[in-house]
Amino acid sequence: MTQQFSLPTPTRYFMTASGTEGHSKLNAFDNALLAAKIGNLNLLRVSSILPPGCLFVPNLKIPEGSLVPVAYGSIISDIPGKIISAAMAIGFAKKDTYGVIMEYTGECGAEEAERTITEMVEKAFFIRQMDLKDIKTVAVEHQIVKIGCAFAAIPMWY
Repeated sequence: MTQQFSLPTPTRYFMTASGTEGHSKLNAFDNALLAAKIGNLNLLRVSSILPPGCLFVPNLKIPEGSLVPVAYGSIISDIPGKIISAAMAIGFAKKDTYGVIMEYTGECGAEEAERTITEMVEKAFFIRQMDLKDIKTVAVEHQIVKIGCAFAAIPMWY
């Protein structure tokens, strides 16, 4: 007999981004999670769909240790002086349906990352033949001192 496992569909989300340094690449990533206020959660990486009716709650509190669906992008570098960025965006349709999430990371500034992620959402809606109503974005840039990470995410909760 096969046992099925299913998580409930998230009903709330927030957007977050951070850029940090660390002693190692893993520490830089962990520090970015902590700065983004999701460092004490167990992240379940998901792809690109925000559930229908999911509400934006900017100061959403999620219990520590929880298994949390999250769409995210991160970039790590150990080249001093290099600028890195991470960005997330959600596109919302004119009709009441799901949202489309896109992520972007690169060796660029936050402004370029935000411009790129916006274009990605627009193309995703075009491919889906959906009418785009609105886009929410979050982006961060970080200039590397020794080892740094730029991280952006959309955590979702119940």
